[in-house]
Amino acid sequence: MRSPETTSWHCASWQAKPAQQQPVYDDPIALQRVVAELSRLPPIVVSWEVEALRERLAAAQRGQAFLLQGGDCAETFGDCESDTIVKKLKILLQMSLVLLHGLKKPIIRVGRMAGQYAKPRSVDTETRDGVTLPSFRGDLVNHPEFTAAARAADPDLLLRGYERAALTLNFARALVDGGFADLHHPEYWDLGFIKHAELKDAYQRIIQSIGDALDFFEGISGSAVHEATQVDFYASHEGLHLLYEQAQTRFIPRQNRWYNLSTHMPWIGMRTAKLEGAHVEYFRGIANPIGVKVGTAMDAAWLQGLVTTLNPQNQPGRLTLIHRFGAKDIATALPKAIEAVRETGQTVLWICDPMHGNTETSTGGLKTRRFENILKELDTAFRLHAQMGSYLGGVHIELTGDDVTECTGGARGLTDADLQRAYRSTVDPRLNHEQALELAMLIAERSQSRRYG
Repeated sequence: MRSPETTSWHCASWQAKPAQQQPVYDDPIALQRVVAELSRLPPIVVSWEVEALRERLAAAQRGQAFLLQGGDCAETFGDCESDTIVKKLKILLQMSLVLLHGLKKPIIRVGRMAGQYAKPRSVDTETRDGVTLPSFRGDLVNHPEFTAAARAADPDLLLRGYERAALTLNFARALVDGGFADLHHPEYWDLGFIKHAELKDAYQRIIQSIGDALDFFEGISGSAVHEATQVDFYASHEGLHLLYEQAQTRFIPRQNRWYNLSTHMPWIGMRTAKLEGAHVEYFRGIANPIGVKVGTAMDAAWLQGLVTTLNPQNQPGRLTLIHRFGAKDIATALPKAIEAVRETGQTVLWICDPMHGNTETSTGGLKTRRFENILKELDTAFRLHAQMGSYLGGVHIELTGDDVTECTGGARGLTDADLQRAYRSTVDPRLNHEQALELAMLIAERSQSRRYG
C-alpha cells in the first residue's frame, strides 16, 4: 500500500468516513472557532520526541526493551495539580525500577496521562428517574453532573483539555529533567502508604540491589551512569475525539510527515477500530507510533486489515497491538491473533492490557476487577507468547498513585466490602499504588524464575 504522503490523506480526510463515538455539538460555529484556535496553539510534544519513542518501541519489538504504559482510565481536569501528577509519576517510576531489576532490560515509561480526557460510551444517553440525557463522555466533552446544561457538549472544553494536558506534561517533564527520576535517589518516589510489610521489604531490597550495582559500576569506571540519572518519559492517550486530534496534527517539512503533536503515542480503542471508519483513516496518516486495542470481537481478517492499513511499510516501532481478552478468553483468543498477524508477514509490538477484559460488577453494584484475574491474564499472555515464538513486550495498566479501593485482591486482600471505602473513579476501576507495585514485582519474579520463557 502506498504511504499517506503519496495519497490524498490529510489531517481532515477522516471527515469523509463514518465516525463513531463523536459528541454532537449544538453550536457548530462555536466548535469551528475552537478547533481553529487549537490549530494555532503550540504543539504539546515535538516530532523528535515522537521519533525517539518509536525507536525505543522498535527495540521492545525485538525483545530488547519493555514497555510500561500506565495511568488513569480517564483523567479529570481536577487531576491537573502537582500532588496528583507527582503520585502518578512516582508509581510509574517505582514499577519501572522493579521491572528493570527483574527483566534486566531498559523500561520504556509511557504515562496514560496528559490528554486522557475523553471516554467512549456503550450508549449515547443515560436515563435516571425517567429523565434521559446525553452520556458523560469525559471532561474534554461535557460534565458529569446529571443536568441538561452539564451534559451538553461544550466546545470550549477542548481548549481546557489542551491547557491541562500541556500543564500536566510540562510539570512531569520538569520533574524528570530536574533529577526526580534519578535511580540514585528512589527515596524521592516514596508514596508513604505501603501497608503490606512483605511488599515494602521486597521493594527496599530491590532499591538496595540497584544502588549497590550503581555504586560498584561508578566506582570502577569513575563516572556516573547516564541512564540512571535521567530517564525519558512519554505521554499517551486514546485518540478518540477526532476534531481535537486533527487540530494538533501538523505537517513537519524536514520530516516530510504528518504528526499528531497532542501526544507521543495515541491509540485506537476497540469501539472505533472499524477498518472503514474515521479513526483508522486518521491514524493511518500520522507518523506517531500508534496502538490498537485488540479484543475477542476482532477476527483474523479485521486484525490483518488493521495491520496492513496502519503500517503498510512494516516500519519497526510503528504499530503496537494491545490485547485485552480477559482471563477466561485469552488462552483461546491470543494464539489466533498471533497467528493472524504472522500470516501478514508484519512485525508488531505486542503488549497486554489485563484490565479491560476483567471488569465485573461487585455485590454492591460497583464496577471492579479482581487482582487474581489481572495476574492470571498476564501470566497466560507471557506463557503463550513464549510458546508461540512471539514476545510480549509490555503491559498496559489502569492505575493510580492514590490509596484507592477499586480493585479487589492483592497483598491486602481487598474484598467487595472494602470497595466503598475509597472508590473514586468516575469510569473504570484502577489498581491502587500497592496493587500496581505488587503486580510489577510478580512480573519480575516470574521472569527471574524463567516461567515466562
